[in-house]
Amino acid sequence: MSRLRTAALVGNPNAGKSALFNALTGARQKIANYPGVTVERKAGRLILPSGEPVELTDLPGSYGLHATSPDEEVTARVILGQYPGETMPEVLVVVLDASNLEQHLVFAQEIIALGRPTVVALNMVDLAERDGLVLDPAALEQALGVPVIPTVAVRRRGLDALAAAIASAEARAARDPGDHHRPSTDLTERRVTAQAIARAAIVSETRQHRLHARIDRVLLHPWLGPVILFALLFVVFQAVFAGATPFADGLEAAAGGLHDAVQGAMAPGLVRDLITEGVIAGVGSVVVFLPQIVILFFFILAMEASGYMARAAFLMDRMMAGVGLSGRSFIPLLSSFACAIPGIMATRSITDPKDRLTTILIAPMMTCSARLPVYAVIIAAFIPNRAVGLGIGLQGLVLFALYVAGVVGAMAVALLLRRSVTKGAASGFIMELPKYQMPRAKDLFIGLFQRAWIFLRRAGTIIFTVTVVLWLLLNFPRAQDGQDQVDASIAGQIANGLAVVVEPIGFNRDMALALIPAMAAREVAVSSLATTYAVAAADDEAGAQQLGAQLKAHWTLPMALAFLAWFVFAPQCMSTIAVTRRETNGWLWPSFMLAYLFGLAYLAAGITFWAATAAGL
Repeated sequence: MSRLRTAALVGNPNAGKSALFNALTGARQKIANYPGVTVERKAGRLILPSGEPVELTDLPGSYGLHATSPDEEVTARVILGQYPGETMPEVLVVVLDASNLEQHLVFAQEIIALGRPTVVALNMVDLAERDGLVLDPAALEQALGVPVIPTVAVRRRGLDALAAAIASAEARAARDPGDHHRPSTDLTERRVTAQAIARAAIVSETRQHRLHARIDRVLLHPWLGPVILFALLFVVFQAVFAGATPFADGLEAAAGGLHDAVQGAMAPGLVRDLITEGVIAGVGSVVVFLPQIVILFFFILAMEASGYMARAAFLMDRMMAGVGLSGRSFIPLLSSFACAIPGIMATRSITDPKDRLTTILIAPMMTCSARLPVYAVIIAAFIPNRAVGLGIGLQGLVLFALYVAGVVGAMAVALLLRRSVTKGAASGFIMELPKYQMPRAKDLFIGLFQRAWIFLRRAGTIIFTVTVVLWLLLNFPRAQDGQDQVDASIAGQIANGLAVVVEPIGFNRDMALALIPAMAAREVAVSSLATTYAVAAADDEAGAQQLGAQLKAHWTLPMALAFLAWFVFAPQCMSTIAVTRRETNGWLWPSFMLAYLFGLAYLAAGITFWAATAAGL
């Protein structure tokens, strides 16, 4: 059997390579990691016009063959034929973003300078034209000396022409080596040449296209830009409480109604108690915070889709440099606000190994969405719902302060790490700024649906399982006459032992008990508290009270503030620790992470409790 011909898609990040790869290969794909590294390898079959199949590889985005990150190292080694077990691609397909041509041409010239059969896919020409930029592919082809095919991957435009160009690339290269077109290998010269080629390729440019540059001058201003960013984030956290309250109240009322219906329909017994105290009280206490999750991710997804999120990384570069990191660390840290797991995995694009390790170690300090239910239930129970200024609610202000505390704490830890165990100089970074665009309602809906489904799936699997197990541990062995059921239970005995350790920082038995299952998922702390109080008050009229009322009856304000401080710094779920072990290739750094985060959480909770108590709160 003859060997398949090979081709590879190369280019800067955000050039649309993945969309073009999917369009060219359809379902004929396979995904795996490159041997020895956690960098994804996507390969598929491209069918040429003659019917001949070609093995097409989608290489990680890169800014040059001089590798500065694991992703770029893989790309360079595959292109240059230096990767064990990988065949050097016979045809290189350079994918350019038509709306950011000058930046993308720098790397394109380096690829063309190799003298290999090369085709250029001028991608996303529709978006460039929509924004008022019209390009001349023929002028680009003349300047670069290789075929240039305009494409719109998502609409499957130009795919046949691209496949034909790939089919004839080797024959064309053999006929015309193109030495007179060979670009310089010097970076500075390539930048100057890229600017000249891009300007010469522009047929027309409208005022709308130039407007984006003027917007950037405001949003990326060194002083005004950060003010706008933090003001926007402040509005987001105000909206999380103000906008979600009616929906959360409705879900809470529905959970209460279901609780009453089950109690009325079933005879008293352990099965009814399991459903009411374990499932409804436990899982239901977490599900009611779905509106807050949806609102938070609505803003995050909208900022990403509009192109603003990448600009936030540039704004944060100066602050990150102050603690020994670069703006490249900002995107993984920002991803960690959703979940630390993809955030830690996103550190693969960080060039410096010590930068990457530092970012991994502080990523769990970003306030992931799993913490939001914990924050929301405590804030709603203990922080008055009143305004402290024009349009500023106290509850939203406290939530914003908790997120800021996590960021400030992470920056302080990064500074200490970069001056000790991960010592090194801060490195700069290059990141392409995507074009501004209005977020598509369909994309937002799909993104929100996915986030909501992930949250509800966790509630129906991890949280449900842990809550049921906790209910069983809280109910057995059964209490004797006059004995408190929680104290008599297995879970109660474990919690009473742990309470000795956390009592100095203001935690009682119930708070200590909530810390244990929270290691499975942070939201379980809420269901744990709800289940514990439901079991403790099963024979009491107080058992019908909402969780917030139960907390106010059993906790003081200093205790509540200490609990919040604990969750700002405490390690995230065990899945995060497992991913950290995989990304650092051992248990040394995950163990270090657990130790310092637990130490910080204990210290922060203690200082908060002691200060609040001394202040008479």
